[in-house]
Amino acid sequence: MESGFLTFILVSSFAVHSSRSSTDWDDVVVAREGSSTTLVCTYPTLRSPFTLNWMVKSLGAEEWKLVRTASEGKKFSGSASKPSMRWTDPNFQDTGVFSLSFFPTMEDRGLYSCMIRQQEKKLKERIILLAILTVTVLPSPIIPVHSTLRMNARVTPEMAVDKITWTSPDGITIKSEKTTNKETEAKLPLVQYTDNGVYVCTVHPWGKSSSPIFPFSVNVTITADKEASFTDIVHAEQLFTVTLVQTPMILKCPGGKGDLVKLQWKPTDRRNSGMKAVLLYDRWRGTTTSPQPSPRVELAGPPYNAEAGSFALRLTPELNDGGLYICEVHLNDKISIQSTTVTVMKVKTKRSSSKLELICLYSERSQVQTVQWKHQNPNRRLQMSTSSLGQITTTVPLPITPDTAGTYTCTLTLNNGQTILATQAVTLPPEEPVGVTAPSMLPSLAALLLLVPLVAAAVGVLLWRQKQISHRDIEYSLSVQSGEAENIYENPDDVRQQGPALDSVYMDLKPRGEDDVYKELERYEQCQS
Repeated sequence: MESGFLTFILVSSFAVHSSRSSTDWDDVVVAREGSSTTLVCTYPTLRSPFTLNWMVKSLGAEEWKLVRTASEGKKFSGSASKPSMRWTDPNFQDTGVFSLSFFPTMEDRGLYSCMIRQQEKKLKERIILLAILTVTVLPSPIIPVHSTLRMNARVTPEMAVDKITWTSPDGITIKSEKTTNKETEAKLPLVQYTDNGVYVCTVHPWGKSSSPIFPFSVNVTITADKEASFTDIVHAEQLFTVTLVQTPMILKCPGGKGDLVKLQWKPTDRRNSGMKAVLLYDRWRGTTTSPQPSPRVELAGPPYNAEAGSFALRLTPELNDGGLYICEVHLNDKISIQSTTVTVMKVKTKRSSSKLELICLYSERSQVQTVQWKHQNPNRRLQMSTSSLGQITTTVPLPITPDTAGTYTCTLTLNNGQTILATQAVTLPPEEPVGVTAPSMLPSLAALLLLVPLVAAAVGVLLWRQKQISHRDIEYSLSVQSGEAENIYENPDDVRQQGPALDSVYMDLKPRGEDDVYKELERYEQCQS
């Protein structure tokens, strides 16, 4: 009878669970594969008689399978039970703790149901989604110094997780990315012995969960006694290019995705010059190292994306920055190399009292085939000289004439045929103004201003003298009318003694000089009333 009743309960339970969606759960538990895991189910106020069923439905399955069951002190194991499964509390009848503990494998992921019934009544049902975490640390089993530490984590099923993060031993979050096989990967290129320690992989569940995070410790041991050996090295075909000084250019790096990029430089025009580190960018750590002094180099922007692992470098060179540039891209323990030889050209002028020198300078001479100056007039031949290595000079006599003025072009050709031009304009001197300049006119203008009052004075004297002459005629006529035979101007005192004549005007004048011009001293006018 009891067996028949139990069968009825199990059949009813399967019918109920088969109608549930596989994404419908009350809690999420993330367990690391092979580690002890507990699925919690409690009902403290439970009283006999009762029946407890733990069941599981694997991902993609249609039916529920019995894991364990218990009824009033009787315990049974179902077909889906695992050898490691056990009750966390053997006295669950008294405590009401029906939790199940075991060591899950990847095959154990899925939905777990804890259902408690009392006779025909369902008191409680708790659906738990069990997700399994797998962690891989590479290289394994030994992690040499300078190798690339790779820590991969994956949760199955994916619907159980929102995101996965990695934290370093000092508590700093490490950059992580999703890979093509749905893993979350964190990397540390060129690891040092100091990168030893306990890293934490934290799973953030999605949806309903009694725990906001599931942290898992991962021990990383780096062997200081062994250094990484890079044998997988791929060289791309070497490139040769030329650019003008202070003109930005792109240094290409190997294509594909990389973990870090390293640029080295060898100024080959200099004797006994070795490779020099110019730039190191680690996209996982987000760090850039650029020793000084060095050529001006920076990470290139679109279409390249350094944060995503697509690398190219922008070089803005000075004249002495020519040479061999080697761009290394590291991906795990593989290195891809792109070498570029760069020639830099510059034009400058040098002036003396008798000539203007046009100088064309260039570095990385080993790749230069020809360098020459040309005038805009193709029929004009230029004399060129080389006073030192890496430069060619042409001279323009001074002063500049219409024949020597114009545009001069320095043309440089590499051994591979690539050509670059740099121009220098030579202009005629400004023309001097014809005629009197403004400063020389100032003294003449001042003299002219001084002459104006003198001319005005002379004109005034002439007009005044003419007026005096007319006065003489008037006064002479007056003297004749008065009956005097002599000129009154010669005997003024006699005239005064005789008294004034009617209708006459008399003036006392004093000779002023030899020019018969007189100055009026006094004037008396008497009129007969």
